[in-house]
Amino acid sequence: MVDVKTRQVPAAVTLTQGAEARIAHLMSQAPADAIGVKLSTPRRGCSGLAYSVDYVTEEVKFDEKIETPGGIFYIDGASVLYLVGSVMDWVEDDFTAGFTFENPNAKGACGCGESFMV
Repeated sequence: MVDVKTRQVPAAVTLTQGAEARIAHLMSQAPADAIGVKLSTPRRGCSGLAYSVDYVTEEVKFDEKIETPGGIFYIDGASVLYLVGSVMDWVEDDFTAGFTFENPNAKGACGCGESFMV
């Protein structure tokens, strides 16, 4: 009998405690049919791609699924290649609040920070 060892594959995106807490907050206020929140990178903005976080109501076959203490976090299967190695955080200050991304794949971003290019 062959001893087969399996290796856990790291998630494409690392979530900070702040991001996990925000996901928990979003799920506490989610519509009844929401099963989690999903990160995707739709084509938008002056640099080509943008980050989008939305509620999801069903799993999609190739989406990455990350279980967090506050709920399920999905990454759009078509967006994973643009996001591998990224760190997602939730930041609030006196003027703004939102998810932030440290993305090693981004080669540039627009001046307003709403979109990026790979």
